[in-house]
Amino acid sequence: MGAVGAAWRRHSAILGGVALLLIAAFWHDVVALATIWWTSTTFGHCLFIGPVLAWLVWQRRAGLAQLTPVAWAPGLLLVALGGFGWLLGEAGGVALARHLGIVLMLQGAVVTLLGPNVARALLFPLVYAVFLVPFGEGLEEPLQSATVAMTMPLLHLFGVPAQVDGVLITIPGGYFEVAEACSGAKFVIAMIAYGALVANVCFVSWRRRAIFMVVAVVVPVIANGLRAFGTIYAAYLTSVERATGLDHIVYGWVFFGLVMAAVLAIGWRWFDRAPDAPVFDPARLQAQPTLRMDALIAATLVLASAAVFPAWSAAIAGRAQVLPSQIALPEVPGWHRTGISTRAAWSPNYPGADHFLFGRYADASGDTVDLAIAVYGSQREGKELVAFGVGVLREDDRWVRVADLPDLAGGAAMRITAPGPVERQVATWYRVGDVVTHRGVIVKLESLKAKLLGGPQRAVAVHVSAEVMPGRDPRAAMARFVTALGPINRVADRAAGMPE
Repeated sequence: MGAVGAAWRRHSAILGGVALLLIAAFWHDVVALATIWWTSTTFGHCLFIGPVLAWLVWQRRAGLAQLTPVAWAPGLLLVALGGFGWLLGEAGGVALARHLGIVLMLQGAVVTLLGPNVARALLFPLVYAVFLVPFGEGLEEPLQSATVAMTMPLLHLFGVPAQVDGVLITIPGGYFEVAEACSGAKFVIAMIAYGALVANVCFVSWRRRAIFMVVAVVVPVIANGLRAFGTIYAAYLTSVERATGLDHIVYGWVFFGLVMAAVLAIGWRWFDRAPDAPVFDPARLQAQPTLRMDALIAATLVLASAAVFPAWSAAIAGRAQVLPSQIALPEVPGWHRTGISTRAAWSPNYPGADHFLFGRYADASGDTVDLAIAVYGSQREGKELVAFGVGVLREDDRWVRVADLPDLAGGAAMRITAPGPVERQVATWYRVGDVVTHRGVIVKLESLKAKLLGGPQRAVAVHVSAEVMPGRDPRAAMARFVTALGPINRVADRAAGMPE
């Protein structure tokens, strides 16, 4: 037992040192990750994952003491995979990939420095560490639709004369936006982490675990729909101000706790793991692994493997398109420049752009169209063509996306509204690498390709927008303007100073 204890002390100390050095090497991303945990209401649950991981390891301490840690070479593959994932995220401007890569490198360090037997004993905590990574924002839009779909029938059932327009629900006393924050995504994401923990700790049967996970996802979705209905119904009976004030208190402090308790109560009678049951059998994990190595050599290889990817990133970071010092909006046949709207003022948000142009055009029929062009010589963290709060809508914008519209000449079109009320239609194109697209995922992939493999580094966003006004067809005006403007790839390349 003394030899096992000595091995644990040595390997644990080396692992701790390696983990600290990895965190230091990727400090910028670690700080960004912690900032998200601390400031984002959607990912605040990530603050609890660290203590949960410590508790899960502590729960296994008796069995771990019977295993001998060894340094194991195949674990380096996880480190390299995590480092490569971080590199892809760094080159493509995808924070999720960078953060996941850091967690995977730390997981690989554990497997490399403690060995496969200990890794199997710690399998669930190692996998559960993935919840340190903020993910799941893609759930917001479908959950918005689900919330609206549940709320409207209930309002009509209770006699509320409500009307819906996209994510806007209007009642006689005012209107409500089923915004991203009201979609219930934050609770669904947190409940997935909570459900996975309960499923592992309280169940043995995989069938029961799967059923419990379904319940953990479905219950908060239904509960959020009921909460939205209750808020709007209370506003109908009283006032919007009183109802929304109460909603913020209930939503922030009471609602999630009640949902967690409800889910736990639903699954309670089917728990099939005894509270004192051992998590694993140490006797089954005593196989002697091959490809063993000295712990200090393994630690050196872990750090060397991780260091390759920041070095690679630094080598390609200098790639950038040489842009003209000044650019101008294009001349468009049949259209002339006119003053910016004061009735429905709007402009896309590109804080990191090297050049940004915005102007209004009018034609002989009196139709007006706005054109915005944002040009980047290269992209990096904080200077991205596609990111949260960048593009058509800012973070906490007065403008709200009401609905997506059919594509316009290959561009993504949407209808947005602002208090007034005023409305607009906006079409969007992106020029990255050698493609024109309206899809954010294609922008990220092409940015990654250009950064790693070379090619045009410039990235350009083009927006065409028109106000919704009585007696005018904004989409028809936009279509005529885009036809006169010419191919978007030429417009974008011309703005970036590239030869046609």
